[in-house]
Amino acid sequence: MNILVFCPNWVGDAVMATPALRSLRRGFPYARIVGLMRPVIADVLEGPALDAWYPWNPGSEKRHERTRNVIKTLRCERFDLAVLFTNSLHSAWVAWLSGAKRRVGYRRDLRGWLLTDKLEPPRDGRQFLPSPVIDYYLELAYHLGCPRESYRMNLAVTATDERAADYVWQSCGLDAAQRVIVLNPGAAYGSAKCWPAAHFGELARRLAGCAGTQVLVLCGPAERDVAAEIVKRAGRPGVHSLFNFPVSVGLSKACVRRADLMITTDSGPRHFAAAFDVPVITLFGPTHKEWSETYFDKSVHLQKKVPCGPCQLRTCPLDHRCMRELGPDEVFETAVATLNRLEHVIRPARRTA
Repeated sequence: MNILVFCPNWVGDAVMATPALRSLRRGFPYARIVGLMRPVIADVLEGPALDAWYPWNPGSEKRHERTRNVIKTLRCERFDLAVLFTNSLHSAWVAWLSGAKRRVGYRRDLRGWLLTDKLEPPRDGRQFLPSPVIDYYLELAYHLGCPRESYRMNLAVTATDERAADYVWQSCGLDAAQRVIVLNPGAAYGSAKCWPAAHFGELARRLAGCAGTQVLVLCGPAERDVAAEIVKRAGRPGVHSLFNFPVSVGLSKACVRRADLMITTDSGPRHFAAAFDVPVITLFGPTHKEWSETYFDKSVHLQKKVPCGPCQLRTCPLDHRCMRELGPDEVFETAVATLNRLEHVIRPARRTA
């Protein structure tokens, strides 16, 4: 059997899809399972979950990633089944044009006529109910008769990424630390999810002041300046960033895997922590926590109740109070309490250097 999976377009959603991918693998143990995804998502899901993958990026300069060429490639594969984790009309249209005999997805964005199996998303009247994406994906696998699966998310780290993380640890002197706390200030969704750099800087300063603790600030290519600003505001030698390193999704995964605690905005890399069993504190602002609930028992969610939220907007039209009013003191105290609560837990070694 040949199965095509339309993988999520966002980093965090891709991580939350791993239990559903695992269920599909158990339900179709002898099938060839192929993913269709944005190239950056391939870096997230690299590992045994899929037998192969094809890149799909409609706006790409590379011809083989554009929709017309992708459809030609997919038609040659003669897929028996297409499973759509994506919700767009465009993805359902591509699934239909691929020639897949059975096409399973949620009935939304006027695309029901393109699907053979139409699941209804959770609604309250015409409004979509905030509900965990991890369940949303699993229901697609269960509809196909696949076995019930745990909520445990899982990712792999390549040897190349481990070597890159070794270099970071050695260059920053993180091997000498009793514990390493990683901060993730980024938010691809939009600026409304961002916690102020001044808050992150003060938090980093206080964390690095704890005995045996060093701090590493993660960043992507577009977040280098923010990472550098946080280090500057912290003003402590125990605070480092990936500013001067060749950043990648794989390096971020490897760094999170080695950490003792992650403190992060509600962005995709926050889910790396749960996938590697690393305690995580997530700072929520304009988004509903329910959408990204993962049932991870070492996670703490912090969110201020404000009259205007959660608004789900990408950019705040007011004063960004949902994030400004969540102060460094509260986050620091939560971090200390989290580490104290979990210090008795024996975790596997995370450093390879």
